[in-house]
Amino acid sequence: MSVNSNYLVRVEKKLKQQLTGARSVFLLGAGSSYLNGNGYPLADQLWESIRDSIPENERADIQSKLDEGADGLEHALDLIDKGGVDEGPHRYSVVIAIAVHFSKLSPSLKVHRQFVSHLANRNEKRSIIFSLNYDPLLERAAEDEHVRLYDGFHGFENAYFDPSSLGEDTAIFSRGFRWPRVHWVLGRLHLFKLHGSVGWYDCPKEGIRRTRFDSDIPASATRLMVPPQHRKAADTMLRPYANLWSEFRGRVAQGPELSNRLISIGYGLRDNHVNAVIEAGLARNNFTLIVCCKFLAEDVVARWKDSRNVILVTENICCLQGEVGPGHPDLWAFERIVEEV
Repeated sequence: MSVNSNYLVRVEKKLKQQLTGARSVFLLGAGSSYLNGNGYPLADQLWESIRDSIPENERADIQSKLDEGADGLEHALDLIDKGGVDEGPHRYSVVIAIAVHFSKLSPSLKVHRQFVSHLANRNEKRSIIFSLNYDPLLERAAEDEHVRLYDGFHGFENAYFDPSSLGEDTAIFSRGFRWPRVHWVLGRLHLFKLHGSVGWYDCPKEGIRRTRFDSDIPASATRLMVPPQHRKAADTMLRPYANLWSEFRGRVAQGPELSNRLISIGYGLRDNHVNAVIEAGLARNNFTLIVCCKFLAEDVVARWKDSRNVILVTENICCLQGEVGPGHPDLWAFERIVEEV
């Protein structure tokens, strides 16, 4: 067995231990919904997917910034928006176009059904999933698998947002000989969509609501999706995002319910407001960050590779708690990781 193959065996063994460990939380990025090109677009593919749905004037402005060298849609929007109180229409036009495009997609749920099913069968009251994605793959998969999934909303046709539900557990009471018996319901999934989702909207009259993922929202309402742009950090201080991010910070860095590890899948570690929370968690001596992503930029790898409580797994390079080695052919892929959860 070569040195490289021995290293990858150790990576596989360590990753499997971490994936099945107790008190784990997951962070899903666009790579977990890409499904080898059969799911939802990655960030660098988003503009080509939605550009024809953007009003002509805004489309020309965004395209102009891209032609001048902007590094993707996020950078283009940053260059157009100067950060003032009154922003232009570009950002919300992008939000609408993303929602419309996503509503037309209906990829296979096979992998996500396997993921939610495996988590639901763990011997834990709650499995925590944080997602940076807008798509409804997890919600649809949980429904198909008859898995209880809670995302902060209650209701049916136009569910309302209730932040108090984010920390709820469920118990069944039965008759005992002297006292009632309490049986905690295991296998619940708690999903925190940190950047909002298709179907979420804020209505002046009805407040924060969620409709069907492929339905229109009221004309007076605003879609609750944070598009790729530097205003993300500011927007996440507002409802409903503030409640969701409070849970993220609480699980990773601040408590009171701290997790032992954060398992990030398909997220390229490029959002500073996300990374700030992760770095705060890494200050703990009993916390491990596991990052599985097909590709990480060189500066990202350089930033995280030497940490003793970080494991990076990509196609080109792996970093096992400070030890750098070759990449893994497929252990970074959501489809492969699901088999190990």
